[in-house]
Amino acid sequence: MTDRYAVVGNPIAHSKSPEIHAAFARQTGHDIDYARLLAPLGGFRSTVQSFREAGGKGVNVTVPFKLEAFDLADDVSQRAKDAEAANFLRFDNGRIHADNTDGVGLTRDIVQNLGFGLAGKRVLLMGAGGAAQGVLTPLLEHEPSILTIANRTVEKALRLAERFRHKPVAAASVLCGLQFGELAGHHFDLVINATSSSLQGELPPLPADAFAIGALGYDMMYGVTPTPFLAFAAAHGARISDGLGMLVEQAAESFLLWRGVRPQTAPVIALLRNP
Repeated sequence: MTDRYAVVGNPIAHSKSPEIHAAFARQTGHDIDYARLLAPLGGFRSTVQSFREAGGKGVNVTVPFKLEAFDLADDVSQRAKDAEAANFLRFDNGRIHADNTDGVGLTRDIVQNLGFGLAGKRVLLMGAGGAAQGVLTPLLEHEPSILTIANRTVEKALRLAERFRHKPVAAASVLCGLQFGELAGHHFDLVINATSSSLQGELPPLPADAFAIGALGYDMMYGVTPTPFLAFAAAHGARISDGLGMLVEQAAESFLLWRGVRPQTAPVIALLRNP
């Protein structure tokens, strides 16, 4: 009998998750059906419950429901607790298990797919919202020398840095929060755009000298053409990557948690790059 999964969000028609999981299923020989579920605002809980009652085995969760997914769960992983949000739910023995695979998706893409080691590197994480919070622990696990959180509202960056500074995983790194205007004169080996600026076609207020020699500029967003941030990074000598690999890697982590096998991601990323 085919096992059913879905991705839940609003909007959801643009999601590539069904194509990704269909490719994983073909590759691993697993019999699954993976659909898109449009949940009305205010109707996430009922949408998930209906899917679960109809035999669904689990869901991925995208904007704007990751906080609601976290609150819905009976059991929550440490990764989801650190993120205070969940993008993964598994229905098992009458309970709902939550996890967050975004951070491991990001670091696997950067370290394994792009071949960019994080240990000892100076990392700038732009943004202090949910996207940034969801990836902090996996980034710190790779022991960068410095991890700087920059945000328009410096208080949010400082609060986020303080919250993670005393975690055991942060012991090998200096963690600090700055306002964008305070970045002048600082140079970073990796600059990650976790702001919503790319959705608006805008450029975060980043100084041109933020990119060290050999730096990588990484945007969590992905699209057919480079975002303004990626164009800016490339113009100032950085290697660049969008977030398509992160999307596939977080999906692979979800597949592993549901199915017990980690699919190969490189051929799926290549398929999405060149459909």
